[in-house]
Amino acid sequence: MKAKKKWYDYLWIFSLTYLILGFVNILFAWLGMICFIAPLAIAIGWGNKGYCNKFCGRGQLFSMLGGHFGLSRKKDLPKWMKSKYFRYGFLIFFFTMFFIMLWNTYLVFAGEHSLDQKIKLLWTFKVPWQWAYHGTLFSDGVAQFAFGFYSIMLTSTILGFTTMILFKPRSWCVYCPMGTMTQLICKAKNMTKSQTIAE
Repeated sequence: MKAKKKWYDYLWIFSLTYLILGFVNILFAWLGMICFIAPLAIAIGWGNKGYCNKFCGRGQLFSMLGGHFGLSRKKDLPKWMKSKYFRYGFLIFFFTMFFIMLWNTYLVFAGEHSLDQKIKLLWTFKVPWQWAYHGTLFSDGVAQFAFGFYSIMLTSTILGFTTMILFKPRSWCVYCPMGTMTQLICKAKNMTKSQTIAE
């Protein structure tokens, strides 16, 4: 008998909607901060990877496309992609790109750079995206963050989609930077808890 689906089983709709909204108005990219804050909050508060296991809409989307629609070859990831060296290296690289994005946002807020209405795919290719922004009451810095953040989210989705096709549907989850970070937080939290109990 099939288990009854819960509300969080449909969070793939949020992930798909988010990507579409970024085409319509770039300021919707700010909604992606939920995908950054929620995993960290759950890991810090409860010491587990509940977000990754239950609430990650992107993981659900890959599961559905790769599993239900059969877009995945369902092969194992190469060992080097599962290694802690690759995962931690990718985490460092990912957050380096994130902080560069924050620095560029700061420069626009400070008036040292003008707003760059482009999406940077795979941290390399600049794609014009002017149609998604027409000015608001907010500072251009708010829009610059949105362009940068959407670049990160779209890039990571492309990487996840590529590994979904080549390997198992949720291969992205193995080296996802947020998954790696929450795992480190959980380890540190559980280690602290064990030391407290031992004392």
